[in-house]
Amino acid sequence: MDRTGALTGDPAQRAVVGAVRRFADRHRLTRIAVGLSGGADSLALTAAAVRSGLDVHAVVVDHALQHGSDRVAHDAADTARTLGATAEIRSVTVDADGGPEAAARRARYAALDAARDGRPVLLGHTLDDQAETVLLGLGRGSGARSLAGMRPWRPPWGRPLLDVRRAQTRDACRGWGLPVWDDPHNVDPRFTRVRLRTEVLPLLDDVLGGGVADALARTATQLRDDADALDEPADRLLAETAHDRALRIDALDGRPTALRTRVLRRWLISIGAVEPGHRTVSAVDALVTHWHGQGPIAVGGDADHRLVVERVGGDLTARRIPR
Repeated sequence: MDRTGALTGDPAQRAVVGAVRRFADRHRLTRIAVGLSGGADSLALTAAAVRSGLDVHAVVVDHALQHGSDRVAHDAADTARTLGATAEIRSVTVDADGGPEAAARRARYAALDAARDGRPVLLGHTLDDQAETVLLGLGRGSGARSLAGMRPWRPPWGRPLLDVRRAQTRDACRGWGLPVWDDPHNVDPRFTRVRLRTEVLPLLDDVLGGGVADALARTATQLRDDADALDEPADRLLAETAHDRALRIDALDGRPTALRTRVLRRWLISIGAVEPGHRTVSAVDALVTHWHGQGPIAVGGDADHRLVVERVGGDLTARRIPR
């Protein structure tokens, strides 16, 4: 299909290809990498990117978390090549910090970043993934930025399919005759997202009369502009306040809560805290605004050490304590 021509194919194929074309045109993309797992979302994205006339390099990350993952990775790479993309496989080691989902995500993004060779990386997250992300943020009380969900574009990461449903990517792959790999982790109830997908969202749809995923995705879009308006001054304040894994308290005290807590959350992530939620950020914020001699606040760590934040003189400082 010529990028200037009419879209062809069934409705699901048109939806996926149209989303990729619009995204590529909006951001003037010609050479891209795609994070390819072999699942329906990333496979449909890869096919749509090729059909949109883009120069596509597929990067398949083998997490080695399941028996036969190397074969799955090779099959996905081969499928990408038959579509007209170049492809490579990156094998990673997943540590245990922050739980298996967060650790696998960190390893995957690091591998994609290392392999992209200057290209932006397109990811196959759909409207359903966005809804799950918003619901997770709501449940964790992580604030407006979490409720704003995943950004469609934050270089080098792009998500063209955030308005496309998961069922559409599967239908598109079926129409194109592409071999879809179904990750057994996607139906494993040990993972929080799986239970949201298979239990919570269907129940909400039943109780509220449907449309919950679309409503949650709209919520993300509506909140993103508000969050963006606060992110820039928070980044500036963090740059002015942080030094040597510490944070100056006098520069934070008296600032609006929405700004101050954004700075604290960014700083916590920078020192190694994994996705600090409302309770953690509020406890650290109390070291600034309601100081009465309280002890160190645990904000993360690993099997051997706890990561804690404490108030020392005029600073918030971070240190690791052996368990």
